Amino acid sequence: MISLAGRDILHAWGKFVFTGIGLGLLIGVTLTMAGVYRGMVDDGRALLDNSGADIWVVQQGTLGPYAEPSSLNDSTWRSLRALPGVQDAANVTYLTMQVQRLAGNGSAADAAGTARAASDVRAMVVGIAPGGSGTPGWPPYLVAGRQLTRSHYEAVADIASGLALGERIQIRRNVYTVVGLTRRMVSSGGDPMVFIPLKDAQAAQFLRDNDALWQSRHRTAANPAFNRPGVPGLLDAVIASQSSNPSVNAVLVRVRPGHDAEEVAASIQRWQRLTATTRAQMEDILVGKLIATSAKQIGMFLAILALVSAAIVAFIIYTLTLGKIREIAVLKLIGTKNRTIAGMIVQQALGLGIIGFVVGKISATLMAPAFPKYVLLVPEDTAMGLAAILAICVLASGVAIRAALRVDPAEAVGG
Repeated sequence: MISLAGRDILHAWGKFVFTGIGLGLLIGVTLTMAGVYRGMVDDGRALLDNSGADIWVVQQGTLGPYAEPSSLNDSTWRSLRALPGVQDAANVTYLTMQVQRLAGNGSAADAAGTARAASDVRAMVVGIAPGGSGTPGWPPYLVAGRQLTRSHYEAVADIASGLALGERIQIRRNVYTVVGLTRRMVSSGGDPMVFIPLKDAQAAQFLRDNDALWQSRHRTAANPAFNRPGVPGLLDAVIASQSSNPSVNAVLVRVRPGHDAEEVAASIQRWQRLTATTRAQMEDILVGKLIATSAKQIGMFLAILALVSAAIVAFIIYTLTLGKIREIAVLKLIGTKNRTIAGMIVQQALGLGIIGFVVGKISATLMAPAFPKYVLLVPEDTAMGLAAILAICVLASGVAIRAALRVDPAEAVGG
């Protein structure tokens, strides 16, 4: 049987192919937007997996440490480790900030004689407690270099930061040397992580500038309650306590095998008067609350792109149909059934959709690595996208089918 749709497509294949390519680029953007959302969810889950924690203990009444600010005393981990069912507990701090890359710092690029100006890197600075690899909060694996071995001035960075081994970076007042590189250690927002010792991270997060320190000490010295003539050393002790930073954002708890994380979390909340969040609850916070607004925005973009795609397909198929009114009239004159004519238009629309989808899938796959955010293209989204495109093409061809079925066979012999 002769394929009317195929013959018509071959007759004007250039217009058809270029239209499919244009539609494909639009479909590629749609698939990429879906991949951005999947990437955000995967970033959040990777953050939880890489922390090595079963329970996150934060300040009472907060959803921290990723969704809200949280502050705990750095001695809290001792009482948590003594609770039944707790295998390990470690302090951690999180601070998203601009990390300064220093020029001429002796890295591999500089050793080759390449000069580079100082620049900033947006990163989440993570303060990890002493203990070595396997301690909650530490990067679980490295792709180059080594883990932190000194208590100050060393850093391990994610390769997405662009930092190299031996490179020096400045965080607040201190300079750190990158001694290790890891992969897929990112915040829920996709910022690469930089790991430094806990004490350095506490100083960086809660450090005040020199003027603020001087004013605070001046006010303390002017207070007669802290500067008593008969109590030597009181003023120095008060100033020393004000200068220290005994706070962390959270305590990461690992549960012993055979114990239920929810029961351990309930025990922590009951006896320690703190908020304890399990893995399932923390994932719900990240996905259901932290990125919920972004998910809605992406959903709106996907809906708009779907409507635009439907409008483009409808316009193109309608235009192609109007260009062959006389041919359709001839088909009707020789007795061609309406469903055959409608099938020809639907086949053209589906062909346009398939060409567009193939081009869109290829363009999305090629564009994904170039995006600043992680783009995760999953087979389920690809299958759903193909089904949606085919459905849109069938529905969009309705306008052209309606116009074709209203053609008068007399137009085949008309002037």
